[in-house]
Amino acid sequence: MMDIRQLQYLAALAREKHFTRAAQACHVTQPTLSGRIRQLEQELGVPIVERGQRYIGLTPEGERVLKWAHLILDNWQSLQQELATIRSKKGELVGRLVLGVIPSALPMVSLLTRAMEREHQRVEFTVLSQSSEEILRNLHEHVIDAGITYLDNEPVEGLMQHVLYVEHYCLFVSEHSPYADKPSVTWTEAAQEPLCLLTPNMQNRRIIDRAFAVANAHPSPRLETNSIMNLLASVKSMGLSSIMPDYFIHVLGRLEGVKAVPLVEPKVEHKVGLVGLPREPLSPLVSALFAAARTLKG
Repeated sequence: MMDIRQLQYLAALAREKHFTRAAQACHVTQPTLSGRIRQLEQELGVPIVERGQRYIGLTPEGERVLKWAHLILDNWQSLQQELATIRSKKGELVGRLVLGVIPSALPMVSLLTRAMEREHQRVEFTVLSQSSEEILRNLHEHVIDAGITYLDNEPVEGLMQHVLYVEHYCLFVSEHSPYADKPSVTWTEAAQEPLCLLTPNMQNRRIIDRAFAVANAHPSPRLETNSIMNLLASVKSMGLSSIMPDYFIHVLGRLEGVKAVPLVEPKVEHKVGLVGLPREPLSPLVSALFAAARTLKG
């Protein structure tokens, strides 16, 4: 009969798109994983995987099975979390939350995880840096438990939402920059700087590009990266300028040799918040995470 393990193997194969990597992720041999998926095909009576020398993809029937597999695995995980809480001597929440977070929000995650830890010390976390598009896809595919992303710049209708903070932007420059001691700098002026920015697939970069377009400015970045830490290092070490959220000044502490100057004309701000799938019953860990988020001041 079909079992949870077979569905886990199928989900891993769809995620890794490679039989050997999927087997390694599941801590089994490749023949074991392949055999259990063939067994699943026989039990369901439909082809799930396109046959070939290498992994090609799933059949249309396999895609439907995968959607159900994600849903069943998500409910199974929620059940395990609830049973772990019941088994705990003190009724404590036990388990691991997997969070997908847009790069610009990564420094803020510790505020949420700390708030969660104060109430639930046995909960563990896996925090993954992902684009906003990846977060929405991974939520619906039950790869992550919750996400932190833009709420007013993404198709998040139908999801549970809670605003964590409002993102404003600064031009981060070397302390030797002529803008370092100015009260503000325009987007037009910023476009003339030697910039390092996030890569175009990141929502934060698309927001920045739109602001430049409104200012009728057309910068040509010297460096692009998908890492916020690389942006900061490039400002400090290479003398480049970058555009990042103003809260970096407070969360990361004083950045020696770096100044953050507020950007104006236009004024740009966006809400960033916690998102999750509305389910009944709701995972105890996700429910507790949203409760922790409500204790934070935006």
